[in-house]
Amino acid sequence: MVVGEGDTSVTDLQAMLAIAVTAADRAADVIRTHAPAELTAKGDRDYASDVDFRVEREVRAFLANATPGVGFLGEEEGHTGTSGSLHWALDPIDGTVNFANALPLCAVSLALVDGDKPIAGVVHLPFLGNVYTAAAGQGAYRRGKPITVASPAKVHDAIVSIGDYAVGDEADSRNVPRLRLTQRLAGKALRVRMFGSAAIDLTWLAEGITGAMVMFSNKPWDTAAGVIIAKEAGAAVVDIDGTPHTMQSSATIAAAPSIVDEVLDIVQSAAASTTS
Repeated sequence: MVVGEGDTSVTDLQAMLAIAVTAADRAADVIRTHAPAELTAKGDRDYASDVDFRVEREVRAFLANATPGVGFLGEEEGHTGTSGSLHWALDPIDGTVNFANALPLCAVSLALVDGDKPIAGVVHLPFLGNVYTAAAGQGAYRRGKPITVASPAKVHDAIVSIGDYAVGDEADSRNVPRLRLTQRLAGKALRVRMFGSAAIDLTWLAEGITGAMVMFSNKPWDTAAGVIIAKEAGAAVVDIDGTPHTMQSSATIAAAPSIVDEVLDIVQSAAASTTS
């Protein structure tokens, strides 16, 4: 079935999601069967593997054929296709450093984005065997079974995951609020965890494994699929100022509704001026 040919409207979101699942399944097969052989530097202590590029090219080609009226944004090679508001956003391997070092915490993250909001998404964890899906207004699922966020009474009762520390240009200054956040959460949360994958942070929140996640960044290929899954599972997903999260947000804060205000207070305190 070809969806989107000559039309950028979403006439059958479930059909689009099914296409996304097929694409993510194919990507996961590549990841499971190909060890990284070459690493391409993207800056200080950051790189992409040859498998990242292979996955992105294969998914891009598959989706261009299956949904020719829909654009494509990939982490490694950017935009192709139409310039309309409807496009796919792919992180071929979210958690490349984990993958390249034989840590199983990595994911294929693929979302359908309309304007600046994801409307469908799939996150596939190749080495853990879990596939998470969601479409706007239709709930969130793990391997076809509904999932929902937990309801901790306080941050004290919740595991909170945080994004990676910054590397590259101005890493020291960019890490000041990240380190402040770690310090504050260490004294308040049940536990603090760093998984190295935004897609895992968001889907494990959606599934109720963790109670919140915080990233002082927001790249569409990293967050889009996980955000729609978390939202459809009942999570509150906001920017650092508490406004609803979009692809243009500066940060990604997601939490069970029962603790989102407390999490925001902690995050905003950590992000306060470093000159004070």
